[in-house]
Amino acid sequence: MNTAPPVEPPDSDSFPPGPLHHEAPGIEFMVEDAPNFELADAEELVGWIERVAEVHEHRIVQLTYVFCSDEYLHRMNVDYLGHDTLTDVITFDNADDADILEGDIFISTERVADNAKDLGISFRDELHRVMIHGVLHLLGYHDKDLLSQTAMRAKEDHCLALRTF
Repeated sequence: MNTAPPVEPPDSDSFPPGPLHHEAPGIEFMVEDAPNFELADAEELVGWIERVAEVHEHRIVQLTYVFCSDEYLHRMNVDYLGHDTLTDVITFDNADDADILEGDIFISTERVADNAKDLGISFRDELHRVMIHGVLHLLGYHDKDLLSQTAMRAKEDHCLALRTF
């Protein structure tokens, strides 16, 4: 199931590349407008995300994670989705086939930090939850109502339990 927003995702040429922390076949991590953010455990994260895809019988073609500021993600939320609110993650599904994962996942590191503080958990755990939340959207999971939010949270918890690091 394609969970892409009703508008076209941003062209990757429309935002300049930031410092690349890690790139593997199919998964890359980038930073835009979040100068104090550094991704730890990049190789372990790649393995974990690949395990999640395998468990869901999907093949990763290309996943690009872009870690950014509230301002950067807010601008995308307004420009591409028409939502004038802050958010922690926006996912764009670029897949043509139902059994592949191909998309762009934008994450506000400021929202993640605030959420972690509010929830009383580590930044790392909240970051991983948000990262896998984007993947779950690409896998066809939704979170628009209470029932689907509860199911999404359970899937996040299941995926987080697949981490081995």
